[in-house]
Amino acid sequence: MQHREELHELLACAGLTVVADVRPGGLFPPEAGWRIARGIAAPIGAAREGLDAAWWRRVADCDGEFLVAILGRRIGGNDSWWTRVRHSSEVPGLTGGPGFVALSLDGQVLLAEVPRADGPRVTALDRLPEQLEETAAAAGRETETERAEVWAAVPGRPVWPSHWAEGIGFNPAAPDELLIRLLDVSEGFLHDCDRPAVLDAAVAHPDPRVRSQPADTFRPKLTSDQWVRLIRAEPSQSWRVLWAEHACAWGVELPGDLYDDLLAGPSRAQAAELPGLPTHHLPSLAADADPRVRATACAHWEDLTVPLRKRLLADTDDAVRTAALLAHHTGVPMPREVFNELPAPQRALEQCRIEPGLEAELVRDGDVEVRRALAGNPRLGAPGVAVLAQDPYDDIRSVVALRPDLTEEQRASVRYDFDPTLMSHTLPWVESLHGDADAMRRLAVSSHPLVRRSVARARHLPPDVVARLARDEDRTVRLFLAESCDDAPAEMLLEVWRWWDGSFSHPDRPRGHPNFPRTGLLRYAADPSGRMRRLALDDPESTPADVARLARDPEAEVRRRAAEDPRLPSADAVRLLHDPASHVRGAAIRNPQMPARVLAGLLHDRATAYEAIANPAIPVPVLQRILAAAAGAR
Repeated sequence: MQHREELHELLACAGLTVVADVRPGGLFPPEAGWRIARGIAAPIGAAREGLDAAWWRRVADCDGEFLVAILGRRIGGNDSWWTRVRHSSEVPGLTGGPGFVALSLDGQVLLAEVPRADGPRVTALDRLPEQLEETAAAAGRETETERAEVWAAVPGRPVWPSHWAEGIGFNPAAPDELLIRLLDVSEGFLHDCDRPAVLDAAVAHPDPRVRSQPADTFRPKLTSDQWVRLIRAEPSQSWRVLWAEHACAWGVELPGDLYDDLLAGPSRAQAAELPGLPTHHLPSLAADADPRVRATACAHWEDLTVPLRKRLLADTDDAVRTAALLAHHTGVPMPREVFNELPAPQRALEQCRIEPGLEAELVRDGDVEVRRALAGNPRLGAPGVAVLAQDPYDDIRSVVALRPDLTEEQRASVRYDFDPTLMSHTLPWVESLHGDADAMRRLAVSSHPLVRRSVARARHLPPDVVARLARDEDRTVRLFLAESCDDAPAEMLLEVWRWWDGSFSHPDRPRGHPNFPRTGLLRYAADPSGRMRRLALDDPESTPADVARLARDPEAEVRRRAAEDPRLPSADAVRLLHDPASHVRGAAIRNPQMPARVLAGLLHDRATAYEAIANPAIPVPVLQRILAAAAGAR
């Protein structure tokens, strides 16, 4: 709010009355105005000595109104909104200030002034759309000689070295050796890096920030061998255990000698909790001086010998004895006298086998929290399950409805509460059956959508199960099938595409699915739905002319698809720099058809340097010089 008040105060001092703050929406964007004002992809003759009253009359409508953005006067300094203003004086007092861009309401006239070290740069343009088209066409005629001259001069003065260092790792044309050198300057790109040689160098890097980056991400790209090398190379025992926990969570099987090392250090108690622990360690864990370690040993109850179990049941530490008692009663029914002696019965209610008479009392007469805990207990007897299936509380019945020990007929008889719009997760017990074709057939016809959704998450399914799920009335079942099952049919994938184009966890599905149709998509080039028009350029029969046509589509998502296409005409790449949608502009900046002279200007503009450095058209020797400049400026 303070920034807004300062902006309005500045405009008032300039003799302007604020009419409204305006999101760019479909308007010519302020970012493009700032870029032209700095001389990047600007029409010839745009620069002026000054702005007289005649230019201000051109930019304002009959009521004296126009749009303006003031440099550095928006929160974050992005100056990406217009402010609609009205002026009554001949020349508003904007010149000589922090810098401004003004646009006529019809988008035809642009006036600007931006500060520079050698004095302000003043820009004035009439017939703006027409002049930008002409400028884009001229830029698209760049010759090889002109391109070579431009790259010979880059980087020049390293104006934005931090932006270059942060973005160069996302350039697909950067060779591995360059990215390995980049590790000494910036490591942020590793969160999405899948290059084996670069990851090898990262996990062995002396800087702990670099080593941790590829492991501490949403979806690590490390191989099992790289995980193990990362753990072994880590000098900190606590961090070694932490990385081991991460590795195990991603399904990595740790070698036995690594457990030896982790258990020998000061973080032994944490290491003892790692999954896959070799059984030969259990005797020493059960006899450890640290009660936390002895309690952890109880989690491996089935693998402990009878003498070790007896020792833990008689342990001098209360926490150890309780852990042993709870583990013991996962197989042996817990009698009333033991249950009544528990200081906190919650865990027993959730995981222990309970003597039938006591269980019958608890499921009928226990308070709601007791019944709620019992509903998810995997060792609850069939009579208890039947009682809770009729519980008056919806949430209790809903837990029972998802139990793995129900037949599908029993599940269908439970009145459960389920909101299909909420985020859902795969049921672990269904996931464990993904390789069982008969189980998948049985569960694919379940009355419960969450069971069917969990089946749809299988990597592979029998053809009859795929066919059934592809017709499921719950569209999330179809979505999960599209995201996870490699056997999903093309027709369903196309249907899902009409309303879904990828999630954070599955960004390439359904369009990236191997069964997604690749031919016959040109028929959607004139489809009423922009989502379907986007597909036309995936057709191998599509041409550069199709790309150029869709680059002028009324929907931003279609224009972005065209802006991403390497067949985009150079002139259209320049023209899309002025697109109202920021993601379209960003895609155009990264397009390899961007003329070198324009791209070099974008590299030296703070607002675009990060995206411009990722353009694969930048020659590798230039990338090497840019990295050297960025490293030298640290």
